[in-house]
Amino acid sequence: MTPFPWGEAMRLGLGVLRLPPDAFWRMTPRELAAAASALGGARAGTAPNRGQFEALSRRFPDKEADNG
Repeated sequence: MTPFPWGEAMRLGLGVLRLPPDAFWRMTPRELAAAASALGGARAGTAPNRGQFEALSRRFPDKEADNG
């Protein structure tokens, strides 16, 4: 059995969600997972797939540098 990832849970709850410690420690893992799912999007550290990258490139095109 894999141990519960307390380090990740604390980083998410206390760091990302900015929960007060007493609220974090009263949550169940299921409640924390539900709160995390509200963040949506890709997991941190994962690259977008080709379609996502192309959509982002269209939405946020590179600006040409001002050459003087």
